[in-house]
Amino acid sequence: MGRGEENTDYCFLLGGYDLEMLEIRKLLVTNNQKYIDLKLSWGAKLSAYSAYLNDTGHFVGIELVEDMVKPRHYKAIDHHNEYSGNPSAIEQVADLLNIELNRYQKLVAANDKAYISGMEALGATKDEIAEIREADRRVQGVTAYDEEMAEKSIEHYLERIHDLLLVEALTPRFSAITDRLYPFRKLLITFQYQLVYYGEGKEKIVRNFDELIKQGKAYHGGTKNGFFGLVNGAFTIKETREIRNIIIGLITKGSHV
Repeated sequence: MGRGEENTDYCFLLGGYDLEMLEIRKLLVTNNQKYIDLKLSWGAKLSAYSAYLNDTGHFVGIELVEDMVKPRHYKAIDHHNEYSGNPSAIEQVADLLNIELNRYQKLVAANDKAYISGMEALGATKDEIAEIREADRRVQGVTAYDEEMAEKSIEHYLERIHDLLLVEALTPRFSAITDRLYPFRKLLITFQYQLVYYGEGKEKIVRNFDELIKQGKAYHGGTKNGFFGLVNGAFTIKETREIRNIIIGLITKGSHV
């Protein structure tokens, strides 16, 4: 059913859960597509599906880290790291199956690729944005406790260096913090050995830490003002702190009060 591959029988392998991945699953169900869903978290790896793989099937991995030899007929769908210039994952799936997305799905795609600003660019209302952001946090596993900790993080552990916002989070669920602080130009959030930077200057950070990305220790995505983060558990708390300080230097260099 894909463009130029009408007779291909795909088996989709679902990656880490967020709202987009959930909508992709619904899209596959509606269009009678074969898929395997292990309900994985962010950072999902192809090897999680190793027991299902062979060199005869046509597998489509959606946002999976390729940590093993890929099957012979394998197609990757992603828009992070080296794939960051691609459309969102759900847009790629729709294109492969020659399906037109509805408005809600297009807003989900915009949210996943360019966050709230992406939805605003499509003319989303405040209610639509609030609905999608709340749904995305829920699918990611953000709890009422995380929401409370996000508020306390902002209230007690928010700093400003010029136009850069720094948050020492009390929860690893950073979306509960970013949603409360939007709109922002530059935002850096840390929690123990986790770190994500959002906003202007992302490309500069990506260039600086290119080797870490190639080593699979860091990742990035979104537009030029998207995000850069460290892979969970790739660094110690001390090393994360050192990287945090480097990022602060990169982003605030030449800034004025």
